[in-house]
Amino acid sequence: MTQLPPASPALASDDATRDADPGDLILPAERILDIPALRTSLFEAASEATNEGGVRAAAVRLIGAAQAEARERIAAAIAERPREAFAATRSYAWVTDVVVRLVHELATRRLHPLPNPTTSERLTVMAVGGYGRGEMAPFSDVDLLFLTPYKITPWAESTIESMLYIFWDLKLKVGHASRTVKDCLRLGAQDFTIRTAMLENRYITGDRALGTNLDRRLWSDLFKGTERAFVAAKLDERGARHRKQGLRYVVEPNVKEGKGGLRDLQSLYWITKYIYHTDDAEDLVKLGVFRAEEYRTFEKAENYLWAVRCHLHLAAGRAVEQLTFDMQVEVADRMGYADKGGRRAVEWFMQDYFRHATAVGDLTRIFLTSLEAEQQKDAPLLMRMFKRGPQVKGGYEIVHNRLAIEDDKAFLSDKMNLLRIFEEALRTGLLIHPDAMRLVKANLSLIDDDMRNEKEARRIFLDLLLKHGNPERALRRMNELGMLAAFIPEFEPIVAMMQFNMYHHYTVDEHTIQCIKHLSEIEHGNLIEELPVASTILKEGVNRKVLYVALLLHDIGKGREEDHAALGARMARKIAPRLGLTKAESATVEWLVRYHLVMSDMAQKRDIADPRTVRDFAKAVQTRERLDLLTVLTVCDIRGVGPGTWNNWKATLLRALYRQTRRALEGGMEALNRENRGAEAKKALREALSDWETKDLRIETGRHYDPYWQGMHVTAHKVFAELLRGIKADEIKLDIHPDDDRDATRVCFALDDHPGIFSRLAGALALVGANVVDARTFTSKDGYATAAFWIQDADGSPYEDVRIPRLREMIRKTLMGEVKPREMIRTRDKLKKRERAFNVPTSITFDNEGSEIYTIIEVDTRDRPGLLYDLTRTLSESNVYIASAVIATYGEQVVDTFYVKDMFGLKFFTPSKQRTLERRLRDAIAAGKERADG
Repeated sequence: MTQLPPASPALASDDATRDADPGDLILPAERILDIPALRTSLFEAASEATNEGGVRAAAVRLIGAAQAEARERIAAAIAERPREAFAATRSYAWVTDVVVRLVHELATRRLHPLPNPTTSERLTVMAVGGYGRGEMAPFSDVDLLFLTPYKITPWAESTIESMLYIFWDLKLKVGHASRTVKDCLRLGAQDFTIRTAMLENRYITGDRALGTNLDRRLWSDLFKGTERAFVAAKLDERGARHRKQGLRYVVEPNVKEGKGGLRDLQSLYWITKYIYHTDDAEDLVKLGVFRAEEYRTFEKAENYLWAVRCHLHLAAGRAVEQLTFDMQVEVADRMGYADKGGRRAVEWFMQDYFRHATAVGDLTRIFLTSLEAEQQKDAPLLMRMFKRGPQVKGGYEIVHNRLAIEDDKAFLSDKMNLLRIFEEALRTGLLIHPDAMRLVKANLSLIDDDMRNEKEARRIFLDLLLKHGNPERALRRMNELGMLAAFIPEFEPIVAMMQFNMYHHYTVDEHTIQCIKHLSEIEHGNLIEELPVASTILKEGVNRKVLYVALLLHDIGKGREEDHAALGARMARKIAPRLGLTKAESATVEWLVRYHLVMSDMAQKRDIADPRTVRDFAKAVQTRERLDLLTVLTVCDIRGVGPGTWNNWKATLLRALYRQTRRALEGGMEALNRENRGAEAKKALREALSDWETKDLRIETGRHYDPYWQGMHVTAHKVFAELLRGIKADEIKLDIHPDDDRDATRVCFALDDHPGIFSRLAGALALVGANVVDARTFTSKDGYATAAFWIQDADGSPYEDVRIPRLREMIRKTLMGEVKPREMIRTRDKLKKRERAFNVPTSITFDNEGSEIYTIIEVDTRDRPGLLYDLTRTLSESNVYIASAVIATYGEQVVDTFYVKDMFGLKFFTPSKQRTLERRLRDAIAAGKERADG
């Protein structure tokens, strides 16, 4: 047997764990990986191999198995201590160190031995970037620098190539560069990314003196004297990254690159090391950059984010950095969260995540902005004399164009100053200096009930909302510093609270601030064309104090087992007077919070063409003042959900409901009766068809029942009149046109009436991927069905002209029986993986009071492809006549509302019939869910 080579110094017991003390690992080193046994097996197998391919194969087999076992042991230890991340990240780095050293030893002693190396035949392997810090998630990249003293020699080139082949065969994602010290200095001077990676260099194996020389030369020849440029580069990089990733509160955040993520932490470490020459962030406390409590907050956040990243990698089985909805559920479970207090485990998890991300964002902002100020030179005296900034009140000063506090002690002597500084910032338009923000954050305990109830505190807070024209900026800064929750303690539970659904784009607190922003935008006249009704209401005048406070408090009851609107109303009853509102104003705020969803529900879930809908809503609102306030609040609430949530369809529905309700409140309920609306509709049609002969007009206006005339606009009546004119038996006529006012495509059908027509039409539309947002069918007195469907594509937009021919052809084939929707939909209604994480309980209700002539069946359930077809087919097979359907979608949740009669034209009053229908609908939903989940 071939004698083994002597042990490499790079794998001596001291050096094997040099960069990760065994006490710092998640398990004792020998329990993770038995280095001596692995090395012995490796070189025994290598000595028996006859060529390089055999050596590499043996290395991959033995090292790969040992590495996999080591990673499994680390993962098992993480599962037992799911929130202790630091030891885990060091353990993964330590295992990688061992692998790199073994591969290097194998390459230099077995594959490319060099008995008498020259001075140029030296090679050092160094870790850089994240790996250089000794922090790794389960599937982090392995960033390596192969360092040579001079131009790379054939021996070094062969050695590096052999090492890389083994790394690639081990499925390691290696980022690598081969450079000399001179190359490193030259490239680092040109590129801050390369410079940052080398800043975190760490010796792994090979010629130690060469690595030491690189480190020394980097500090003396590259880093020294360039601190200001480096800080500026990192600030620019951070800004660009944040612009790309968006708000900190997006519901599927990027743990690594997002706002408040690990990259923000790393930016701090890079700058700390570059400026203060220390690897230890705790030194920032000694240097006076951080307070001790700030550093503890930072350390907790860092540990938490690394834990999340480790679990995210383990759950996905690969390097994944975005917390998508399906991953959120998995990671929450892995980290030990449980359902409680009416909220899912994943919601508790994401609230903790966002709070830690907020802490990271706040502290890195303070740190980086302080450094930015330090690195800036004061402007020359002459320039400062001519460039006068805003005049600040006593006790404040302007430092680097930011609002700063002259004397901390004097500032804190009056706790009201904790609020006044936000008013001064809005008044002057200045950003608040980081030191001032830190002072506020560190002294929130001064805010007590006495201060909250002082008249001056109320005035300042309401002025922040009402007076200075930019309430969003003040509220966001107050919220990030904890001031908003300190002043309104009831606000604290919704800070960073995530609602686990696909509808809301933001956390509850950020949604609230977005709503306030939209209200301010409307007030300033910036949205007159887009929001004419809301703009007019505000221009004509409402109680702004009531509106702003109601919007601030409308979701304050979220996150509990009780209905959030009812709970929020009771909370508003106490908060509004505390903010200085009168008894009458407080009562209006309470009403608005309690009923803030009513208008949206009525507009989106009910047929507003039915007089009973408007009549019931008018009775609920009672006064024009409430109607105006609720309309503006509803618009802001929907727009504050996230980009793309507001569209012309919702705008059209809300405008129609507002105008009809206002008419009823001002002119009396009799203005809503069917006869009046029918007569007006017929009159409008006669005017629209003025070129028709009187006989034809008489036939058209006489062939329809009353619901037809109240159910649609005159434009649709005109389309149906043209379709029905001269129609023959068994003929199917179609009209497909974009309805730009509603952001939808209107599809009108005219054909012989027969059972199940609604379902067949819904099936045809489902086959082309159309989302039905509204639909209604009517039967004429002479036996024809007229149906109008408003549809959108998967992106919520009207169908483009080029796609309409295919839509028309699929509808024709379905109605002619050439295509069976039931069979084809089964193969298409699969949900995307990230969407399967949502579980929406099904609720089915029967309402015989909401319409004079129909039973309203409301199905609230999980949305999926083909759902409407399944529901309408089930109703049709149960001999239910569907007059109209209103579809309201909220992310993964959908509410399908059907206006129906039985086969005799009667409502469904009998409980047994209702139970039978409900059972059949639930069975259809369950069967479809099983298909959609795969």
